[in-house]
Parts: sequence; structure tokens; C-alpha cells
Amino acid sequence: MSNGNGSGDGNGVVSSYAGNFVVPNFFSGSDLELQFKRGVEEANKFLPKFSPLVIDLESNVVVKAEKEERDYSPNLKGKKNHDREDDGFEDERSNKQSAVSVDETELSEMFDKLLVCNGRDEKPSCILHYEAPENEVKCSKQNGLANGSNGKKKSRAKKSQGNNNEAVDLRTLLILCAQSISSDDRRTANELLKQIRQHSSPFGDGSQRLAHCFANALEARLAGTGTQIYTALSAEKTSAADMLKAYQAYISACPFKKVAIIFANHSLMHATSSADVIHIVDLGILYGFQWPALIYRLSKRPGGPPKLRITGIELPQGGFRPAERVQETGRRLAKYCERHNVPFEYIAIAKKWENIRIDELKINKGEFVAVNCLFRCKNLLDETVVVSSPRDAVLRLVRQANPNMFMHAIVNGSYNAPFFVTRFREALFHFTALFDMLDANMGREDQMRMKFEKEFYGREVMNVIACEGSERVERPETYKQWQVRNRKAGMKQLPLDPLLMKKLKCKVRGKYHEDFVVDEDGEWLLQGWKGRIVYASSAWVPA
Repeated sequence: MSNGNGSGDGNGVVSSYAGNFVVPNFFSGSDLELQFKRGVEEANKFLPKFSPLVIDLESNVVVKAEKEERDYSPNLKGKKNHDREDDGFEDERSNKQSAVSVDETELSEMFDKLLVCNGRDEKPSCILHYEAPENEVKCSKQNGLANGSNGKKKSRAKKSQGNNNEAVDLRTLLILCAQSISSDDRRTANELLKQIRQHSSPFGDGSQRLAHCFANALEARLAGTGTQIYTALSAEKTSAADMLKAYQAYISACPFKKVAIIFANHSLMHATSSADVIHIVDLGILYGFQWPALIYRLSKRPGGPPKLRITGIELPQGGFRPAERVQETGRRLAKYCERHNVPFEYIAIAKKWENIRIDELKINKGEFVAVNCLFRCKNLLDETVVVSSPRDAVLRLVRQANPNMFMHAIVNGSYNAPFFVTRFREALFHFTALFDMLDANMGREDQMRMKFEKEFYGREVMNVIACEGSERVERPETYKQWQVRNRKAGMKQLPLDPLLMKKLKCKVRGKYHEDFVVDEDGEWLLQGWKGRIVYASSAWVPA
């Protein structure tokens, strides 16, 4: 089992084929002009299309909307984007206000259908029950069926990949291109990009899509337009209903987010069995998709549900209403709690996390306090950018809150190095696993897959490769690095529940592809693909 820090054979190691490529050192002026125009055309594909209509939420009428030229003008250089959030497929960002496509009642029903219960199954899908242990024989049978069907998908993907990349190693070309850009050899870099474009495609197999995505970022770095393109990608907004559908498609193909939510919710349920008031401080609440399953379970508690308080924390949106989205999340959760008769109170905070004061959390004496942060700490700047590290400041705030439990899930990545080529290699290994995972579990024509690869993975890769300094906000660390940070902040780790781990492994084996990994190390729940650890979860208490 790899710990995710290295790059063993199963993790995307690149065999060196550098000797197979003869790269010309000189080009004509027309070739260079053609390369530049092609780069501009590719970059323009990422810019958002303006919709002339928005919906006035107050009056339910359609009104004209003017373009926000100051946000998207091609003449702007490196406009700062402070609306930074997670990588995850739950995450979407915007400097504009959203149009709601369904009413709150319909959305509440969607919560029940997609987040809480699986179709005919009336049991919550994001909570496991101690009182109903899994049948091991049943798990084994499901495992055989799931692995058999998915195994066919996997071999098809591999065969296709072999046919398309027979004559060229795209990952080696990408690394050579990154090295050329690093040494400011623009001619070689442009020629390598030309070769990569000939063999990559956003509609091909996993490695071709990966190469297309990384080539976009390399071109943006070469042209100096990385921050502009990343800001435009980040400015697009998706409604909660549409994001819920995208999220459901993702967790149907991949267990990563679902297992992390089950781990956090189950740990919380087990620890709060006798609490009268539960106060959850959610760092990065976004759309709040984690909580309907927990609310549903609390509503079924013998003796009646406890009072639930949630402090939803997000980064501020641009515009006149920086807290609008986090407030909308509160209203949706309030409707859902009302539907299931769970007493509810919500506090919305929209500001930079490192600037939040302890009194703003409004913690009351006698309540069970749980701090929750899933996959969002990677967007906090660290001590390599600013002297007073926002990461450590947020962990100090968590410790100051003196929580009964801190649920922490992280993206396990090593691509936070200040040196570009080192960072590029690590990002390439990390995203190779993710693109390969989607290739094995979703069809190539799947519209949702294309959306993920362009709008989520593409945006993250653009930030990692083409942005620097405070504008580079995709900065994951390994679970071992976070373990050191959390301990330094005065927290100690809770042991993993053996029964919960057994059930989660069984759930993943029974319903997902055989190459998904669920393991444990140092009291962390680890998740990965083909041996590469991609996500990790743990629970903490004050030391």
C-alpha cells in the first residue's frame, strides 16, 4: 500500500522516452504566430458565455442583465479572485447572483431522494447503522458482481489507451514541456505543445483527456493568462439543484465524497446519542449537502430529535451580497429541518476564515460542539506565501472553540511545492489517477464526466500550473503533514472505529469498481485508486 507520498508503479510513473523525440530548435515566424493564435483560441474556450437573462428572485420575473465587463475583460491582467473554494464536485463559485431553477419544496424532496434514501431503500444512504450489521456473504456476492461488470469497462479502457498512445508517451511530453517553460525555452515548449495537441483530446481516453487539460494550463502559463482564465472559470455559477444532480452522478461513479461524509456523520451520530443540543461549525459548508442525511437520522432518534445549530462558514462572494449563498444554504436546511420536525438554528458567516473571531461562532455552554471541514483546508494559504499562516490560524480557531469533536477530511496531494517542475510532476501523478478513475467508471460521451473534467479538474489544474503566489490556492498537503499541523495546534486523534471501517470497506467492495481502495494508516481513513491515496479522513479532540 502506497501512502500517497511517492509515485510507485501504480501511481502514474512515467518511463523516460525523451530520446524518442527530436525537437527542432528553430521555427519560422509564421509557425510561432500560428502557435500563439492556437493558444488564444484554446484559452477563449474557457471564458464564460454571458446569459442576457437572469431571474429576479423577489418578483419571479425575467429581467435583462448587463455584462460585467470589469470582471471578464480580456484586457484585465491577473484580476484577483477572492471567491476561492474546494475542489470537490460540491464546489462552485461565482461573482454573480444565481438563478434558482426549482422551488424549495422540490429541492427538499430532492434532498430526500438523492442525499438521504436510495430509491426504494428507505434507509439513509449517508449514515450507517450499528444495529444492522452487513451480511458478509451478501457483501461477497455483490463484490463479485460489481467487480465483474466493472472489470470489463477497465479492460476496454486499457485497450483503447494502448491503441491511441502507441507511438507517443503524452506524460513524458508534458513533463518535457514543463521543463522547457521552466527554463524559458519558449520555442521548444511551443513545439512540444503542438505535438501534445496532435495526440490529446477532451473526448478521448483518460490519458488523452488528461493531456488536453494539462496542455491548456501549460499554454496559459506560457501566455501569462493563468489567473485571468482561472478567475473566469471560477466566476461561473450553478444552481443548488443542478449541483445536486452533478453531485449524485459523481457519487454513483466514485465513493470518495460519500465515504468521507458517512465517516463524519457516523462519528458525529455515535458521539451525540445523548446530546440535547448539537452545534456544528461547518468550515466550507457550500451547499450543505452533507447534512440532510444527518438531519433525517436525528429526526428518528428515540425520545425526539435534539436541537440542531449549524454555523455555516464560507468565503465571501463578490458583489453587493457577499453572504447570499451561505444564507441560501441556511434557508434550504431550515426548510428540511422543518419538514422533519428537527428544531434548527443557523448562523451564516462569509469572510476569510483566518479572520474569524471565536465570539462570532456563538458557542453556548452545555451544547455538543463539532467542527467539520471536508476537503477545504487545501485552499488556505500557508507559511510559504504569508508569514502568519492562515492554515495554522484556522486550526488555532478550531482549538480555541474547544470542540467535542473535529471532523477533518483532506485531499492527499504533494503538489504544493514552490518549484514549478516538481509541482507539475506531482500534480500530473495525482490527476492521472483521477482521470483514469473516471475513464473506468463513466462513459466517454457522458456529459457529466465532461463537465467534471473541464469545470472542476480543469479549473484546479489551471490554478496549480498557471498561477503563482497568493493566486495559487490549490495547495494540498499529505495526511501526514496535516497530522503534524493538527497536533501542533493542540489536537489529538481519535482511534478509528473497527466496525465502521469494516462496513465502509464492504460498501465500497460491493458497489464500486475493484480498483477503489479503502485502507487505514495512523488513525486516518484512506481512500484511493489503484494504490494511490487521494483522500484521507480523521476525527480529533482537544489534547
